[in-house]
Amino acid sequence: MSGFDELRRLPGLVILAGLMAAHCAYPAQVPAQVAGQTPAQVQAQTPAQSPTQVPAPAAGATSPAASAPAPQAAPAAPAHQPTPEELGDSLYVHQHYQQAIAAYSKVTEMTPSLWNKMGIAYQMMFNLKDATRCYNASLKLNPRNADVLNNLATVYDSLKDYGTAERYYRKALKIDPKSALVLRNLGSNQLAQHKFKKGWADYQAALAIDPQIFDSNTGASIQNPTNVQERGALHYYMAKSCVSAGQRECAIDNLRMALNEGYTNAKKISEDNSFVSLRDLPAFQQLIAAQTAH
Repeated sequence: MSGFDELRRLPGLVILAGLMAAHCAYPAQVPAQVAGQTPAQVQAQTPAQSPTQVPAPAAGATSPAASAPAPQAAPAAPAHQPTPEELGDSLYVHQHYQQAIAAYSKVTEMTPSLWNKMGIAYQMMFNLKDATRCYNASLKLNPRNADVLNNLATVYDSLKDYGTAERYYRKALKIDPKSALVLRNLGSNQLAQHKFKKGWADYQAALAIDPQIFDSNTGASIQNPTNVQERGALHYYMAKSCVSAGQRECAIDNLRMALNEGYTNAKKISEDNSFVSLRDLPAFQQLIAAQTAH
């Protein structure tokens, strides 16, 4: 699909989101909150159809014969009538999720893509039960859709059923091992389970595929876990990943949040060789100095 990026949230720590970039035809990423937080990449957004442009009728040519009738302008083509799916896509883009679902429901033959779109719309409204039902209906028609597997995993993440979510992420990766979105979501899932080194490894793999995967502008946003320790760990390992990707400002921002959550301290950061490349930056020096002064 082309992009909901994302439902793109879990009370523990999830990324919905994506729901994913390849499952429907929606604009990207749509990080939205799930169960009190934004889902990590739920992808689904179909650009609204542009109305057909009807060229203005050419001016009539003047006939030498005075009695010749002036040529008539060609009649305008009838306006395009959107299909129920196109109407649903347009409503979704404008965040009218209930109306979008109603439009999708009028399609006479449901496809895996349509079930996925409905699932994303339900998830955006925090209706996880119906979102799960729709994702399963999509998978019944097409079991090998990595995007839908990712989207379903984010539902279980938001319910804090991390083990089930992890199984679905891994199923998705067997189908699409190069999905940066799924790797990113799996990394957050691992951090939620306190598997910090494994989560960081997944983040590294995601960044190797897409260096912008953690850029908020891509619609791929990490949802904050509710536990302070988890949030601090998430930001600390996010900082390491940002350094690896050459995103030094991103690294400093995440280090600041890790410090604010009490997960780390200035001494630990200064001694961590992962952050050597930051030491010459005034912003990093100020961050450490401010913590040392306390």
